Amino acid sequence: MKDLCDYLTRNGDINSQKVYDVMLKVDRKDFSPLFPYVDSPQSINYNVTISAPHMHAYCLEFLKDHLKEGGRALDIGFGSGYLTAAMSKMMGDKGVVVGIEHIKELCDFAKESISKNHKDLLDSKKIVLIEGDGRKGYKEMGPYDCIHVGAAAEVLPKDLVDQLAYGGRLVIPVGSEGEQYINIVDKDKNGNVTVNKACGVRYVPLTSVEKQLNGY
Repeated sequence: MKDLCDYLTRNGDINSQKVYDVMLKVDRKDFSPLFPYVDSPQSINYNVTISAPHMHAYCLEFLKDHLKEGGRALDIGFGSGYLTAAMSKMMGDKGVVVGIEHIKELCDFAKESISKNHKDLLDSKKIVLIEGDGRKGYKEMGPYDCIHVGAAAEVLPKDLVDQLAYGGRLVIPVGSEGEQYINIVDKDKNGNVTVNKACGVRYVPLTSVEKQLNGY
C-alpha cells in the first residue's frame, strides 16, 4: 500500500499528507479481491467495481477540508466500503459516516471488508451502513458536512444538495455515459450553492437495483 500511495503522490493524485496518511491506513487488499494495488477499477461483482486508487485519492482530496472531527458525512453507493472507511478515518473519534448501498450482497461484502481491520468503526457507529436506495439521499441523519456519490447521476440531484449543511460540499459524477464530470457542489454559510466541474470520469449510473443487476 505504501508503494501505491507513493506512486499516487508522484503522479499528483495525492496532494496532501492527510490523504496520504489515511489511504495508507486503509489497505485496499481488504476491499479488492483482485489486484488491489493496480491503479485501475476492479470488479466486485453485481456490475460494479471498486474505483481506481487515483479516483479515491481525488475524492478524498476534494472532501478533505469537510471531513472534520465530529462532522457528519454521507457516502451513497458505497460498494466495497473502501472510501467509507477512509472518510471515517479522516473524521476522527466523533465523526459519523452514513453509507447507503442498494445491493444487499454488497452491503454484506463491505461490512466484512471493513471488519477485517477496522471493525471498531462499525461497532462504535462511526460508520453506519444502510441497505437502501440512496438516490434521494438519507435525510433522516442529515444535514451532512459532505456527501460523496459513487455513481453517475444524469442531472444534479436537488435532494442531495438540500441535505448539505451550510458550509458543506457534495462530490458527485454527473452526466450520461461518454460524457461525465465530477461536480464539486459547495453550499456557503448563507445557503448559496455553487457548482464547478472537475475531471472527466466514467462511472456506472446511479440507477435502480433492477437495472444494475441487468447490466443497466
